[in-house]
Amino acid sequence: MSALPNPLSLLAYPTVEDDEAAQRVFTSAAELFGVLATPLRLRILNAICDREKGVNDIVDAVHSTQPNVSQHLKVLYLAGIVTKRRLGNQIYYKVQSERAMQLCRTVCTQIAIELADPDAMGEVGRLASKRSA
Repeated sequence: MSALPNPLSLLAYPTVEDDEAAQRVFTSAAELFGVLATPLRLRILNAICDREKGVNDIVDAVHSTQPNVSQHLKVLYLAGIVTKRRLGNQIYYKVQSERAMQLCRTVCTQIAIELADPDAMGEVGRLASKRSA
C-alpha cells in the first residue's frame, strides 16, 4: 500500500522521496527565490516579459541607472532567467526561463489581489504592506 502525499508538503511531486533529492529541490528553489528577491529585478523582468528589449529601453522602463540595471541583468543572466544577444554595440535581453516568469506572475498577481482587498489579505500581503509603509 502506498502512502498518500502530505497535502501540506512543499513537495507536491510524489517521486521526490529521499532526503537528498528533496534537499536539492529546496536548494534550487532557495537560489531562484534569492535571485528574484530584489524589486528592481522583478521590474526588469516585467519590462521584458512580452518582448526583447535593449538595455537603454529597460533603463527607461524601470526608472533606474544604466550601471544599476546592468548589474541586475548580469545576475538574472548568470541565473539563466534571461538571455542576451549583441547587435553592434547594443545588448538585447529577453526572458529565457518561463518557469521563473510563471512563478513571478503567480506571486505578484496574488499579492496585488490581496493588496486590493485588505480583508482577504494573507500573510504575504501583510508583510508586503508593512514593508511599503
